[in-house]
Amino acid sequence: MTVDKDLVHFCVDYALKNGASYSEARLVSTTEEGYILKNGVPESSVFAEGKGIGVRVIVDGGLGFLAINKFNKEEIKARVKEIIKIAKVSSKLLKQPIKLSEEKAYKDKWEVKAKIKSEDISPEEKMQYLFDLEKSLSSIKNKLPSRFFQLATSNTEKYYANSDGAELHGKIPQVFIYYSVIAMENGDAEQRYYPLGESGGWEILKRRNLFEKIKEETTVLLKILKEAKKLPKETFDVLLSPELVGIAMHESCGHPGEADRSLGREGAQAGETYLTKDWLGKRIGNDVVTVVDDPTVENSYGFYKYDDEGVEAQRRVLIKNGLINDFLHNRWTAEVFNKKSNGASRAGRFDREPIVRMSTTFMLPGDFSFDELLEDIKKGVFIKSYTEWNIDDKRWNAKYVGNEAYLIENGQLKHLIRRPVLEITTQSFYSSVDALGKKIEFISGTCGKNEPMDGVPVWMGGPYARLRDIPIGSA
Repeated sequence: MTVDKDLVHFCVDYALKNGASYSEARLVSTTEEGYILKNGVPESSVFAEGKGIGVRVIVDGGLGFLAINKFNKEEIKARVKEIIKIAKVSSKLLKQPIKLSEEKAYKDKWEVKAKIKSEDISPEEKMQYLFDLEKSLSSIKNKLPSRFFQLATSNTEKYYANSDGAELHGKIPQVFIYYSVIAMENGDAEQRYYPLGESGGWEILKRRNLFEKIKEETTVLLKILKEAKKLPKETFDVLLSPELVGIAMHESCGHPGEADRSLGREGAQAGETYLTKDWLGKRIGNDVVTVVDDPTVENSYGFYKYDDEGVEAQRRVLIKNGLINDFLHNRWTAEVFNKKSNGASRAGRFDREPIVRMSTTFMLPGDFSFDELLEDIKKGVFIKSYTEWNIDDKRWNAKYVGNEAYLIENGQLKHLIRRPVLEITTQSFYSSVDALGKKIEFISGTCGKNEPMDGVPVWMGGPYARLRDIPIGSA
């Protein structure tokens, strides 16, 4: 990328020469493969390459962003001059000029190493993996009218430079697989879907036994249709799996903790938040609840060493022992909050502006085994997986609908329950948690935000969590 690096620095320098007080450029090069198998039939295969440069400038306190995939200096000059003019105009409309927090300018080269490079696995082998997943369901597929499998691999290389002196070169391979299965019995249906994504190579699928997992979960779907009983709406203790805890952390802590939402920028694009600066230090839950967002978790789907503003990745403690402790910040929101950025600026593509985003959001573990959490429940519900979730724009009122779930009586798992519904406010959720498991597990996701939409890979998770005295019933 020697020539491309020169172009990145050309973008930065040319913007400064034409009136910018700050400039940055981010070259992103990505190669992707994708395969889909639907009901045993190959539906599509995709081989894609993309490369482009995203440039941001600040002029008189106004911010401008451009994206370009034409790699010649004359085109870059024209586009940079255009965005300089736009930033100048926008500066006159701002009540408060855009300023960025002062940060250390790193110069570094980093890479996530794949033990088995995905590009060394042939397309035939990748498609065969999906066929093998389909084959694992052969004994019951007549009861599965819809079986959908998707596999994607990618390699992303970034080179970033800014006018503060940062120069960062990073490489990251990723693997993503998704399945969705619908089971049907006597005209009634249930669905299970599961995404798995990690940073690394083909070894991810070698390590994960998805064949057993999908067969087990699909067999449970059929049992739900035959055996699950509706739950009368009463007050129960609720035991949530890491999957349920994870989606709750992402939606009710991670998103509302994005500082640009708190400042009002994201209101029309991806929802709002109940959190304001005044919430810092206030109680939202019990002492056992600590929630972090951490892009440094090894091999996580949201892993990075530096964010897309050149700030070093670090763990952010959003809730600490039940108290609101911090927000996710980029350099702009950090300056408004009079603090340093905590490295939460991300863009999923070269042609999207980096804004405040999550990475791996999870609740820290406690001291209990699963059996110890279970044995102290006289009347309760264990929700192992979910089929649906909803949350309002403020991220305050939430609804989670269980998929595989069981009645608990006197510390024992009893019969399956059909679609238990947990409807709860964010504060009630965190305030009801009284005990947590020892082990953390994660699920993958693609977090949507921004306009135009910009999906970024994330992990979410936590331990098993026990909530006391929750009104819950069946959908």
